[in-house]
Parts: sequence; C-alpha cells; structure tokens
Amino acid sequence: MSEKTRSLRLRDIPGVTPTIAEKLESAGFTNPWAIVVARVEELAERAGIPQSTAERIVTNTRKLLGVTFRTAKEVKMERLNIRKITTGSKNLDDLLGGGIETKTITEFYGEYGTGKTQICHQLSINVQLSPEKGGLSGKAVYIDTEGTFRWERIEAMARGVGLDPDEAMENIYYQRAYNSDHQMAIVEELFKFVPENDVKLVVVDSVTSHFRAEYPGREHLAVRQQKLNAHLHHLVKLAEIYNIAVVVTNQVMARPDVFYGDPTQAVGGHVLAHTPGVRVQLRRAKGHKRIARVVDAPHLPEGEAVFIITDEGIRDPEE
Repeated sequence: MSEKTRSLRLRDIPGVTPTIAEKLESAGFTNPWAIVVARVEELAERAGIPQSTAERIVTNTRKLLGVTFRTAKEVKMERLNIRKITTGSKNLDDLLGGGIETKTITEFYGEYGTGKTQICHQLSINVQLSPEKGGLSGKAVYIDTEGTFRWERIEAMARGVGLDPDEAMENIYYQRAYNSDHQMAIVEELFKFVPENDVKLVVVDSVTSHFRAEYPGREHLAVRQQKLNAHLHHLVKLAEIYNIAVVVTNQVMARPDVFYGDPTQAVGGHVLAHTPGVRVQLRRAKGHKRIARVVDAPHLPEGEAVFIITDEGIRDPEE
C-alpha cells in the first residue's frame, strides 16, 4: 500500500458526504480499507444508509484504492511489508518464518498445559517492544473466554524483557467474553478501537470454547459453524485492514476412530481448518519443554521446534 492510499480518508471517497462519513465512522468503518472488505448489505445495515448508496460507495472505494488485478511481483512486495512479533524463542520464531505475522490469524492448539495461554501472555508483552527487539511498538487486546488471563505472568514476563511491569500492563486492554454473542460483539467493537488505541495485536484465548459449550450436539452443528465462521472472518478482516497480528488459541478433542498416530484434533472442524493463515499444534515434552509443529501454512514448510516455559516466559532450552 502506498503512502498516498494509506493517507486517504472517508471523505476522499466520491459520494461520501460529511453526514455519510459520520455514519460510517460511528458504525466502525473508520477508513477506506474497512469499506473495501465489507459486504454491501453489511455496510448498509450497520451504517443505516440505503443499499444503493452503500453499493456505490463500495464501488467508488475500490476504484479509488486501485483494488484490481496485481502482478505476482506486486504481491511479493506487499508481503515483504508484513511485520512480525517475536515469541521469545528463536527456535519458535524460526519455525514461524521469523515470528507471528501481521495481516493474518495464527492459531495455537493443543491439550491443557501445552503453553497456549503462556504464548498469548508473552506476545502481549513482546508486541510492545521496539522493532529492533522483535516488537511492533504497539499495544495488545486480550479477549479471555475461559478466565485464564493472569496479571502475575504479565508482570514476570515484562520484567523478563526489561519493561516496566506497570507500564506494560497499561498497554494491554483486557476484556472477559461471557458468551459467544458477547465475544463476537467485542470483535465488532475492535474495528473502531484498534486504530484509535495503537493496537498491533489481538488475542482470543480461546476462540472456540463458548461456541462449543453453547451449541452442543449434531442438531446445533450448522448454527455453531455459521456463527464461528462469521466470527473468524471478522478477525481476518481486522488483521488485513489494520495490518495487525491476530492470535487465537483452540482446544482439542479425541477422535475415537483413530487407532494409530495422534488421536486428537482441533475443535472447529473445517471452518477453523480453512481460516487461520498459520496453524500450530503444541504438545508437552519432558520437563518444561514444549514442542510446536506447523500443521498448515501456505508459505512455511512443515517442521517442529522445541521451546521452554520459564518463570520469565517463553525461551529456548539450554543446550
């Protein structure tokens, strides 16, 4: 994205009057890129404008931003602008191609105690570091669905990377999601909150627990998957529009039909399997060691990395 297109405002879009711009901003469409990725029906409903007006605005915005065919070279140049957050472990960073990417969803899944929440805590600290130290000089949003967030770990991890614990905690915006509707509403709110508060990382720990609890059984499967799909695609839009990293954790369930190999699989079925840009499975090893395995990522080879969880956070094991 060029500096010119990055600096465009809603009122630069042909057909967007000051009144319509105000309605769009109130509905969370705070920049032209948020309009580009929106459905016409969604834009009309949320902003309270006629569908014909919404359709014209979307068309004009795409023309203004040059959303059209691009060469593979142009795609390459855009990918080179993606930024990364260190996990605290060089082994894990190398496995992920340099760290947690912006503009995509990274999913960590595994059994209880494999380090999913520890990684989320660590990333919420590391995103605050300068780019030279592996951060984005930004803030984090932490959506907690299971009550696993611990300020004590944040404090210890902040000290571990040389940050003032109180300042580090001021830069993490926490909210507990009490059900799936509340969880989805929080993400909707982020389309306005993220750009206003210099947020560079959004964590959802865990993304599936409420959906799984509220829609049990095969009779509720279709509704559950539809809601989960909508939720995940909003997270994808959030990552792409604002060039931020989105990290979600996921639970696993046993597959009784598997007799050889790993009998566990991530919750969420095909919806979750196809949405995240990077999927990482975590499992326990001896002592404090954990093993991370890239299960799916279009730009990364499959591989494994060993890391440890210490009092100060995620680190590499000593040789």
